[in-house]
Amino acid sequence: MSEEAEGVRLQKVLANAGVASRRVSEQLIVEGRVRVNGQVVTELGSRIDPENDLVDVDGTAVQLDAGKRYVMLNKPTGVISSMKDDRGRTDLRAFTTDWEERLFNVGRLDYDTSGLLVLTNDGELAQVLAHPSFGVTKVYIAKVDGTVTPQTIATLTRGIELDDGPIAADKARLLDSSGGSSLVELTLHSGRNRIVRRMMAAVGHPVVELVRRQFGPLHLGTLPVGRARELTKVERGALLTLSRRGSDAEASADPSGEAPPSREKPENS
Repeated sequence: MSEEAEGVRLQKVLANAGVASRRVSEQLIVEGRVRVNGQVVTELGSRIDPENDLVDVDGTAVQLDAGKRYVMLNKPTGVISSMKDDRGRTDLRAFTTDWEERLFNVGRLDYDTSGLLVLTNDGELAQVLAHPSFGVTKVYIAKVDGTVTPQTIATLTRGIELDDGPIAADKARLLDSSGGSSLVELTLHSGRNRIVRRMMAAVGHPVVELVRRQFGPLHLGTLPVGRARELTKVERGALLTLSRRGSDAEASADPSGEAPPSREKPENS
C-alpha cells in the first residue's frame, strides 16, 4: 500500500509545512508538543491525512494546505469591501492581481474607512471569523470632532444605548486632543454595522477619519495604505488557531455544526 493510501508520516507533514526539519519535528512529537485533531501524538510512526486532519504545535495551528492564501490589505478609503461593485466603484480586485487564486474578503470595512482587511480563499476561515457571533476583537483609531474628555471615554466603556441595542467598547483611550479634534482608540468585538461611527456620534463626537489597526491577532504595522502582503507563517498560525477555536465553539453550541443566527448586520465599521 502506498504512503498516500495509508497517510503521510506526521514528521514529514510538519517538515513540509515549514514547522521545522524532519529531525526537529520528530523531537517535537516525542516531547508531546504536537496534536492531531486535538489529541496529543507521541508515536513517530503516526500517519495522518493532511487534507482532512488538523495539526497544531504548542497550541498553534499549522497550515497544511499550501493552496490556501492569507493576505493582509491596508484598504484605502474610497474602496468598496467587495470583489465586484455593481455601481462601478473601485473594489478589492484592484489589490489582488499578485495572486492567481480567487481571493475574497473576511468581513467588511466601510467605504470611508481605511485599514486592515483580510483576503483569503479559505472559505471556512472566512465564514467563522466574519460571523458576528464569534466576535473577533478589532482595534480602531478614530479622529473625531471636538475635545474628548475622560468622562466620555468612561461612557464608551460603560456602555451606551443605540437604536439597535446597547453597546460598550471593550477598551477605549484618548490618544491626543488638539486643534478642535481628538484621536480615540477603540477596541471592540461587535460586528454591528458602522458601529464605531454610531458610537462616537452618540457621545457627541462625529468621526472625521477612521482606520482599523488590528483584526484579532493581526496588526497593520507599517504596511502602507493601498498595499497588500501575504501573512507570515506566525501570523497564519495565529489566524488559523483563532478560526479553529471559533469552529470548536460553534460546534459545541450547535451540534449540527451550523452557525447560530444573529441579529447583527455584517461588519461595516
